[in-house]
Amino acid sequence: MKKTIMVLSTALMLGGVANAQKIAFEEYDLDNGLHVILHHDPSAPVVLTSVMYHVGSKDENPNKTGFAHFFEHLLFEGTANIKRGEWFKIVSSNGGTNNANTSDDRTYYYEIFPSNNLELALWMESERLMHPVINQIGVDTQNGVIKEEKASRYDNRPYGKIINEVKKNLFINHPYRWSTIGSMEQLDTATLEDFQAFNKKFYSPNNAVLVIAGDFDKKNAKEWIQKYFGSIQKGEKIKKELFVEEPITKTIRATYQDPNIQIPMVIASYRTPSMKTRDARVLNLISSYLSDGKSSKLYKKIVDEKKIALQIGAVGFSQEDYGMYILYGLPMGTHTATELLQEIDEEIVKIQTDLISERDYQKLQNQFENQYINNNSNVEGVAENLAKYYLLYGDINLINSEIETYQSITREEIRAVAKKYLNPNQRLILDYIPATDKTQK
Repeated sequence: MKKTIMVLSTALMLGGVANAQKIAFEEYDLDNGLHVILHHDPSAPVVLTSVMYHVGSKDENPNKTGFAHFFEHLLFEGTANIKRGEWFKIVSSNGGTNNANTSDDRTYYYEIFPSNNLELALWMESERLMHPVINQIGVDTQNGVIKEEKASRYDNRPYGKIINEVKKNLFINHPYRWSTIGSMEQLDTATLEDFQAFNKKFYSPNNAVLVIAGDFDKKNAKEWIQKYFGSIQKGEKIKKELFVEEPITKTIRATYQDPNIQIPMVIASYRTPSMKTRDARVLNLISSYLSDGKSSKLYKKIVDEKKIALQIGAVGFSQEDYGMYILYGLPMGTHTATELLQEIDEEIVKIQTDLISERDYQKLQNQFENQYINNNSNVEGVAENLAKYYLLYGDINLINSEIETYQSITREEIRAVAKKYLNPNQRLILDYIPATDKTQK
């Protein structure tokens, strides 16, 4: 009883829930280079099996973009032992769900099954890695699927090209300059051999991490992992190219005309450092302070009080090599993009000049602690975080310690980092306007 009280007191003194929610895990490597992470959580009778591959759109040939995202779809087509069209049937008939997603930096596949189906999930993921069927039928089918996705998510959606246009203008040398979905023209001209070569290069055990999280027996899991993944041949070591962007020293101006909108939007975007840096964490605090929700500084001032915008907001992209901080606003009535930018800049100058209040600082710390807790509140979040911190950050222990970094950031650092990165000559200003109105800014 005395020990329990001491532990509870320590947790409260050190920041409470963040320490109480420490994620336990075991990790090891197979001989073929596959990294394995096991997180046992018997709180619910489910188990999640996931594989994250260190390949994203940044790893593509600039003349053959869209391959990483294409494979997110293509590798559900079937394998030597799973007939075409059977993948989803097997999953659903065994009480499971599955999905995949792609970013600029990685591709992630996962299944969630009742606890007694872990072996099935491991077999299926090993089949995806060892025996994928990459043929013309599958390529043609997914080509059509991706064209429909591009039309609905980008081409025909109001403001659907924002991220694409920001990336195109913010990056000159780095492969982040093209969209994850890639070019339909380049996918159309790609050969079957191109897809097979991409699979051979990037889909290897030594370019991946396997995570099992949930209710399972570790002894059985390790035996099945060896059984299904141990014999897969190690791939050639992938040499990652380094692409360096020169600092932005003069405001970049760009315009894009969107036929799907009636209200113009102004976008201010800053290139930020790698998500692995301390400065990136400080910028995350700054972006939350400025633009996270209706209580943020920009929303309260520009939308609630001055009523010069229909909407104001921001999105931050944390990425392996560089990040992006994108502010956007929809001017109300006769108000202009220039007015919105002026109001935004005034708030940024305040951060660069004065320390934020203790109250606002504590509010930020509370927000990020809650976010940390929520991100690790279920096996889905824990599994993806374990994979991400290992593969992209190179430090799996960040799943427990990153919150401490945020807690150690001072108000003085917030001011200094704002001065370092958020200046008018370091950004892109994108006028995103209706195609029928070429004059309104």
